Amino acid sequence: MIEEKSSKKLINWLGLMGVIAFISYTVAIVFSPLAFPGYNWMEQAASDLSAESAPSRMLWNQLSAFYQVGNVVAITCVSIYVSENKISTRLFRVGIYLFTIMNWISSVGYTMFPLSDSGKDIGGFQEIMHMIVTAAVVLLSIVSLILLIIAGCKKKEVRGTGIWAAIALAMMFMGPIGMAAFPPEYFGVFERFSTFSAVGFNAILGLYLFGGFRKAR
Repeated sequence: MIEEKSSKKLINWLGLMGVIAFISYTVAIVFSPLAFPGYNWMEQAASDLSAESAPSRMLWNQLSAFYQVGNVVAITCVSIYVSENKISTRLFRVGIYLFTIMNWISSVGYTMFPLSDSGKDIGGFQEIMHMIVTAAVVLLSIVSLILLIIAGCKKKEVRGTGIWAAIALAMMFMGPIGMAAFPPEYFGVFERFSTFSAVGFNAILGLYLFGGFRKAR
């Protein structure tokens, strides 16, 4: 046990940034509405809390600070680790790379193009670019998770990652399905299934990195 602990490198410890990012995002989701009078979390999107005109924008930025940094740091370290150590199959690694690209697009894209008005219709350039970023994030998320699920089905050493990817994908689809099946008053509830799916899976990959992907070697 002592030898295993001493063998951990800095890159393994940085995997815990994924967990910290998940906690930071959760705290921001829960407490930012306190600075947004009239905000209805069951009806409104989480992105409304960080919109340029939102009264909760400053609190959101403060509470989600570790989320913004931690997500990218953790998943980038995961990509570097699986690449350098040739973890599992090429299909598995490509899935990780695509998920990493998705996180970079999400972090940079939403910072550059936040919603200008919370809870308003999509109309201006800022809102359109926000939706384009969202489309890219969703597409890359789906493709990367499917690749990881397939890799998990083919190789038992990464089956655990494949199962978590399947759970994340199911949560991601639960969002739009719920939005279509239930009244608009519950849009925010199901939208959070989609947003938490990626953040949660990032945390899981960070924990795998912390453990050195032992079973995948």
